[in-house]
Order: sequence, then C-alpha cells, then structure tokens
Amino acid sequence: MRWLVGWSCTASGAGNGAAPHGTEAGPVQPVGAQLLWDGPAPLWAVGDWRPDEIRVVHAGASLTRLAVLGRCGASDDTLRGGLLAARGGALRHLTAWPGSYTAVAQVGRRLTVVGDLAGARPVFHTSWSGGTAYATAALPLADLVEAQLDIGYLAALLACPDSPEALGDGTPYAGVRRVPPGHALVLRDGARDVTGYEPQASLAVAAPQLAAEQAVSGVRDALVEAVRARFAAPRHAPAHPSGDRDPGPVPGMGPAFRRTARGSGPAPGIGADLSGGSASATLALLAAGLPGIPGTPLGHGSGTGERLLAVTFNDLAGGPVRTREAELERARALAANPRLHHVVVAAGAEALPYADLDRGPLTDEPGPSLVTAERHRRRLAAGSADHFVGHGARQVLDAHPARLADLLMDRRRRHLLRPVSALARADGPSAHSLFVPFTVYRAARRLARMTYREGLEEAAARLLRPTGAAGPGGGTTGAVDASLAALTWVRPGPAARWLTGEALAEVSVRLHGAALRPAALQQRPGERRAAAALARYAADHRIFEQATEIRGQRLHTPFLDNQVVRACRALPEALRVQPGARASVLRAVLAGAGIRDLPAGWGATSHASHAAAVRAGLHTSLSSLLALFDTPLLADAGLVEARVVRSALRAAAGGEALPLDGLADLVSTELWLRRLLARRGTCWTGPSAPRQRAVAGGVTATPRPGI
Repeated sequence: MRWLVGWSCTASGAGNGAAPHGTEAGPVQPVGAQLLWDGPAPLWAVGDWRPDEIRVVHAGASLTRLAVLGRCGASDDTLRGGLLAARGGALRHLTAWPGSYTAVAQVGRRLTVVGDLAGARPVFHTSWSGGTAYATAALPLADLVEAQLDIGYLAALLACPDSPEALGDGTPYAGVRRVPPGHALVLRDGARDVTGYEPQASLAVAAPQLAAEQAVSGVRDALVEAVRARFAAPRHAPAHPSGDRDPGPVPGMGPAFRRTARGSGPAPGIGADLSGGSASATLALLAAGLPGIPGTPLGHGSGTGERLLAVTFNDLAGGPVRTREAELERARALAANPRLHHVVVAAGAEALPYADLDRGPLTDEPGPSLVTAERHRRRLAAGSADHFVGHGARQVLDAHPARLADLLMDRRRRHLLRPVSALARADGPSAHSLFVPFTVYRAARRLARMTYREGLEEAAARLLRPTGAAGPGGGTTGAVDASLAALTWVRPGPAARWLTGEALAEVSVRLHGAALRPAALQQRPGERRAAAALARYAADHRIFEQATEIRGQRLHTPFLDNQVVRACRALPEALRVQPGARASVLRAVLAGAGIRDLPAGWGATSHASHAAAVRAGLHTSLSSLLALFDTPLLADAGLVEARVVRSALRAAAGGEALPLDGLADLVSTELWLRRLLARRGTCWTGPSAPRQRAVAGGVTATPRPGI
C-alpha cells in the first residue's frame, strides 16, 4: 500500500511530536518513509513508490513548493504554473492535468492537500499534537492517535453505503475524518478548513449543456489524454523476488510459461483488461492505437509493432456457459488487432467469490472486493507492470435512475419516453408491463416534488419500520424494482435488512440530524445521487486496489481521472438516460479515434454471469462462511445477530432470491474486522511514537447518541 502523510502544527505544538525546524527526522516518523520536505510541516511518501511517481517543484521562495504523487501528465513548467495559480486561491488548477494523482501545495505557512473528483484518491485528517495530521490512508492516522473503532460509522456503511448524509465525513476510526470528493484540505498553523474547488450549478436554473456531439468529443479527448499520460511515463520491469530477469525466448516456452517457471509477477510494459465489455475494450483499443508503442524497459520489440498485452478472464466455474462464450468470442474478435497480444486466464472453483478468505492483506477499511480479491488477483497476475482496467465507466457514463426526476424538473418530459419504455421491456412480457411507464413516471414526479429534507426524514422513518430495512427491491432482482427503489433521495443498502434494530435506529438518528442541518450544497436529486454512487464506487475501488495489490504492478483507471469525470459530467442528461447510452458514447469515442470495426454484441452487460458466479461461490464456500459467523465480531458490536446471518447465507446458497451484494458487505466487514484486530505492529517509529496501534483494545463502540 502506498500513501503520503504529513502534518501542520502551531508553534507551541511543534515540540510535541512535530518535526523541529531544520531537521529531517522528528521524534515521530512513519516506518519506511521517504522524506519529501522537512520543516514545521513535513511531508513523507510511504510504500513502494516509483521514482517517476514522486515529483516536487519549487516556485521562487523555498516555502512555495508543490508535491505531486501518482501519474500526472503535466510537465514541470506546467506544475509551477499551477502552483502559482493555487497561491492565489485557484485550487482547481491543481486538478486539471491528465492522470490520477494527489497534489500537496505549500505556500508560506499555508498547506493545501487536494483530493480528486471521484474519491479514488482520498485525503484523511485528524487532530494531533496541537495541530492537524493528514494522509491518503486512514489507518496510519488511526495508529498515530491510537483511535478506536467507530461502530456507528460501520452501521451506517452497512445500512446506507451510498448516502453521504449517513456516512458524513467519518471513517471506521473514531476521530479520523475524510475530505469529501471535489474538496481540498487547507491547513494554516494547524488550523484546518475543507473547501470545494468545483463550481456548483444553481438548483433553480439548469446548467447550460453542451451539444451531444461536442460532449462526446470532450470525453474522447479526455480519455485519449488519460491513456497518453500513462504511456509517457518510463517503462518498468517488476523486480522478481528471486532477482532473476526473463532470460528471453526459450524453445517450447511462451512468456506465460517462463513467468510461471521463475515465479509469479506481472510482465514488463503496458497491458489492459479485455473482458469483451465496452469499457475495458475501449481502453485496450485506444492504448493499442495511439501513436507510439507500448514498449518494454528491456528493449524487446522496441521497434514498430510492439504489442500491448490484453488479458481476458475465463470463469470456468461460475456464470452461464452461453454468456461466457459470448464474452470470450467478443474478446477474441477484439484481440485480432495486430497490436494486441491476447492472453486468456482460465480459472475454476478456486477463483470463485468467497474462495480463500484466509489470505489477503489488511486494507484501509472494509469493501465488497475483499470477497473477490483472490479471483481478481489471478487475472491481474497475468497482466503487465502498468495495467489498464475499465472500472468506473458505468458510474461516470450511465444515468442514475434519479436523473429522470431532474428531467421533470426541467420540464423535458419527452426525454422520459425511451427509458421508461425500455424498462417496461427489461423484465420480459408480463401482465404488469403496460403499467410500468406510468409507475416509473409517477415515482420520478414524486421525487422531483420532494424536498431534500423530506427525503432524508422519509428515509430515516423507513429504517425504523419492520419492513423498511430490506435492500433495494427486497428479494427481487428486476430492473423495474431496482429503478423504482433508486428514485429517492436516500435508500437503505442491501445489507440493512440483516442489521439489528439498535444499529438501524442509530443510522436513523444520523439521517434526522442531517435533515435538520442547513444544506450547504443545493443539488438536484439525480445529480446528487449520481455523485454519491460514484464516490462510493471510487472508495470501494481503492480498497480493491489494496486487496488485489501485486508488488510492482500499477492499476490504471482512466475513467476515474479528474478530467474524464468532468468530461462525462458534461454529457447532456437527455443523452445519458437513453438505453445503451454508455455503449453508444464509447462507440463514438472509438470512431473518433479511427476504430470502427467492433464485434456483434459489443456493449452487452454481464450482470447475470456475475450474479451466477457469486451464488456458486456462496454454495462452494458455505461451510467456511458459516464458521466465520459462528461467533462474529459484528454481533459483539451489536450490528447483527449471528443466527440471522447464518440463516441468510444458507438461503442464498440454496438459490433463494436475496440481495447478494448485502451478504458480500456483511462478510467483507466481518473479515476486515478480524484482520484488523489480528494485526501486529504500528505504522510509526521513534521515541515519541504511539505505543498502541489502532483498535488494539478490540471492538469497542464509541459513545452513541441517545435514541
């Protein structure tokens, strides 16, 4: 795991843990850290950062400097220009470069840490030593202040995972706060302020929208620049644990066999996922079609014709055979590109979800990817040192169902015709299909007329009703039920149905408190729900990166870059809500890049195969899951009853229609708690370092508000 950490303290607090003036190592410093700058506000980079991923530039005075960590496509002169603009308060300039990175700017005594728009590169902060400590990971800060678990936050994370009102700016650790996406943390002598850097549209007047062709062109340019920013970086050959490099061609042995013979590890150069879907295929084809070559650091194939490694996962144990074969055929057709080298990774029952849960690293917080980490690690191990994945495309391109209410607020009813008609056909012909358009329209109109406060109060009351804790759609999985459940300001998550009444009551109190506070940000329901869904996905993707991390490999998600997110937000709502909008936008992006020959069925979704794999994994690993919830820590914290969860696991494994995502949330949270309490050591060293690691005392609930 890679992270950066620093702090800003007052003059009186500088001697109590902060680094003294003129020294490079204070009484407290992170283990295995690289000091980027010292002084009263030191900054460290921790983990296996590559040299080209850490850049520090200065502008004039010694205390006017900028650190950029990650993959950034801007030159040093451009970084200095952004630093000068940020010195005057224009923080948005620090987020306008291609790539994915974290920027830390120091101008005199003012320190600014800028988070990204999606939330894939978050910033955390906590009060410490008379000032404020910040980091891009929450666990090190929890170690620094010896924090206990925040059980109320865990309850909100399970009950309403995509609700900023329930989660607030909290983390699983008491006292450690999160900077919201699209905001920056500004520190001055230890005092902190969180400020937004994105302009906000008025609630009363719709923001001016670009023409569809111009908006799609902006998405294409942003994606191409995001891919090019990765190509411009130096190539890396992952260091193998044994120190042996690939000896080159061996008679009778291909590259995959040679890597297996010398041990697992990513291949040098650049690669991409190629699942047959629209998002990963777009990135793979864009990367293969850019001027220049992927290349390798060893120089093999450095002439024209060097191919990009494309990896396809073939799940032999989960998913319908017909769907799996269709995806493979699309991937093979796409891999016919002469600049792609196609590798198919086949896996059986050992790679099903919930397999091999005893292995895996401790992540910063719980996430649903913990139950599928082994599955994805097998695919990524066959990839390259720099590997493109299409994660986040659905969240930035697709229209959230609540955007139908936004169209009604703008009096654009005619744009609802195609999406509601598609919903009527989504679940097949039935006696109720004729009433679907009217039902969806009525739900969208009700949301458009409901105020933000009314929506929060309704959600808080729903949590307290005996039938209100069910996940979206209850036990059904139809597209119509899911869309109707999403047409609200706040809705319970899929795991809420299995939480105890006390836990739900605490989350209800949080929602009531949020409803009483004046809304600092006025947004339309669809816009707000879409932003919340993107933030939740980006946070989960960050946990995915930590859970599946392979040393020497970097996962690149261009769809979560700042400039790509901005370009996708500029797409007209009328275009977003149309059926197949994501596939049509990406098809236009590829056409603009000169790629028009796409296989039949390109853009088809794979929800059915994913659900089938999850259910097969539940059935295969049922005994180990029941043992996990024999004496669960979640029950000790008062969040669930073990008997109820075990019953739900048996029912889901037997084929009963239950929200599988909710069970994954429960299992991953229980698994994360066990890993957290079993850890040894701390993130800090030095004579004044904390003597107790975070939550070393066990599952201890923080004081809860009265109910």
